Amino acid sequence: MTTASPTASTHQASKPEHSQLAKIAFCVVSVVGSLIAYGILQERIMTRPYGDGAEKEFFKYSVFLVLSNRVLSASLAAFILARIGGAVRPVAPLVKYAGVSASNVLATTCQYEALRYVSFPVQTLGKCAKMIPVMIWGYFINQRRYGASDFLVALSVTAGCTMFALYGDLTHRHAASNKNSSAKGLMLMLGYLGFDGFTSTFQDKLFKGYQMETYNQMLYVNGCSACLSFVWLVSDGTMWTALDFITRHPAVTTDILTLSLSSMLGQLAILYTIKEFGALTYATIMTTRQLLSIILSCIVFMHPLTLGQWAGTALVFGALYAKNASAFAR
Repeated sequence: MTTASPTASTHQASKPEHSQLAKIAFCVVSVVGSLIAYGILQERIMTRPYGDGAEKEFFKYSVFLVLSNRVLSASLAAFILARIGGAVRPVAPLVKYAGVSASNVLATTCQYEALRYVSFPVQTLGKCAKMIPVMIWGYFINQRRYGASDFLVALSVTAGCTMFALYGDLTHRHAASNKNSSAKGLMLMLGYLGFDGFTSTFQDKLFKGYQMETYNQMLYVNGCSACLSFVWLVSDGTMWTALDFITRHPAVTTDILTLSLSSMLGQLAILYTIKEFGALTYATIMTTRQLLSIILSCIVFMHPLTLGQWAGTALVFGALYAKNASAFAR
C-alpha cells in the first residue's frame, strides 16, 4: 500500500489557500483600483479647469456624467444577461425600478455637485456617515432593528466627521464660490447621504421582494437612470451646452469615458467580491479604499489637513474597522 508523502499532501492542501488568497488579492486590487480612479477623475472633472488662458472653463454638467455612467453600465448588464441567459424582461414593476433610479440620480448629482464646494477628502469622509440614513430608512422601509454596537459605530463616525468639519477648512482652492461654499457643499452632502441611503435600502427590498438577479436590477435601474438623466438634461437645455463644452474642450471626453469605465468596472468588481466573499469582506475593502482615496487626494491635489482633521479621520476609520473586526469574530 502506498501513502502520500507529507510534502505532497501539504502541497495539495495549500492549493485552495493560494487560490483563495489570489481571489482576495484580485478583489482588493480591482475594487480599490477602479474606485480610486473613479474618485480622482470625479475631482479632476469637477474642480479643475479645461483649456488655457482666457479659454479656461470648469465642467459644470454633473447630470451629463450620470448619463454617461448609466448608459455604459446598462449596456454592460444587458450584454451579460444575454450571454448567461438571464431574465432580460423586468422582474418587478417598472415604477419600482424608476423609484430607485430617481433617488440614485439625485444622490449621484449631489455627490458630483458637492465637489464644486468642498474638497474630496471632506466628501469621502462624509460618505462614511451613510450608515446613519441607511439605518433610518431601514427602520421605516424594512422594519429593521439595530443593536447597541451599530449605534455606537454610527455615533463614533458622526463624532469623527464633526471633528473633521470643526478643525479645518472644508473648501478647496477651486471652490465654485467663496461665499457660503462650505454650507452649500455640506447641504449637497446631506442630500447625497439621504438619497443614497434610500437607494440602497430600496434596492435591498427589491432583491428580497422579487428574487431578481443582480444584473436584472443593474440593467433596469441604470436604464431608468439614463432615461431620467436624459430628460433632465434636455428639459433644462444643459444637454446642448454640455455637448458644446465637449466640442470646445475635447480632453474632457477622455476623462468622462475613463470615469464611466471606472464606475462600470467598479460595479462588476463589487458584485464579484460580494458573491465570492460576502458583504463583510466587501465592507472592509471599501473602508480601505476610502482611506486610501483621502490620502491620495491630499497628495495629488494638495489638500492640507490639520491634526484635528487627521484625528477625526482616525476615529471614523477606527470605528469602521472595529465594526468589521467584531463581525469577523462572530
